[in-house]
Amino acid sequence: MITPSPLTTVTRSNSGFPEVEFGRSGDGYLVARVGDTAFAMLPGRNARHYLATGWRINRPIAEWKRSDFYGHSGGLADEAAFRTKVAENAEHQREKRALGRREIGFNANTPWGPSQGATVYAEGIVCHSTAGHGGFHLSAERNRKVNPVLRAPGGWYEEDEAWAIVAITFPHLFTGYERRCAERTIKDSWPDAWEAIFGIVLEPGESREKDRRAFEKEHAGNWIVVSAISSDQQAGFVEVVATPGGRRGAGTEERRFLVPSDEYRIGRFGFVVDETRHPVYSGPSSFIGWQGRTSP
Repeated sequence: MITPSPLTTVTRSNSGFPEVEFGRSGDGYLVARVGDTAFAMLPGRNARHYLATGWRINRPIAEWKRSDFYGHSGGLADEAAFRTKVAENAEHQREKRALGRREIGFNANTPWGPSQGATVYAEGIVCHSTAGHGGFHLSAERNRKVNPVLRAPGGWYEEDEAWAIVAITFPHLFTGYERRCAERTIKDSWPDAWEAIFGIVLEPGESREKDRRAFEKEHAGNWIVVSAISSDQQAGFVEVVATPGGRRGAGTEERRFLVPSDEYRIGRFGFVVDETRHPVYSGPSSFIGWQGRTSP
């Protein structure tokens, strides 16, 4: 058993495993341990911080180092946000343990390659891992319970986004954290399905896909950057290649512009060229593919 140092605080839970242990690493960072998972609040760009993760650091917290952490799990506003994320993970682990999922060996072919292991969530609901990807497979009976607007004919649901379809169909088999992630994923990726199933119209800011459509509609006639590079010829500027509406493909008109470096921020769906401020550029290019071309 690891004895906490004087700089370490342990939060005990009436729910059992796992306890949450907070402290300071050997190099002074705020860190935490939840079971086998380690967390750190590390400095990022522009005086911001991010949530870093590690796995099975078998040393006292006071001996941890920044190099022990390799995962990046999003930005953090402050210490309170860090503690909230850690507590959320602890609750997720407790709930997952209570669900009683079973790890098994499974000789099966999946759309992502041979299964290298599987987790049984319930009869007819199995999550496969492969060398490169993974996802759920539902039996025919289970798959019939998926809403038709989201149902995959073969019952396979990949792990990046489509897993959320399984989670909203069988919410009792998932933790609260997983259900919240699934809701966010469905809203972002399949907003039309979400609105049809739940009868709720998603407002601006509630769905990435709906926001993307609105952006593309609003800026269909604007020049949207598709490539950018720091200019070797014009110090302090970014040389960009833009197309109408950000479209790509053969025959699409392209133009180059110069944008001040301190103004170039891509945004969620692309950088919109302001033709009144960002001049068309036809000079020597920093893009290898444009060198020798005379058109803008």
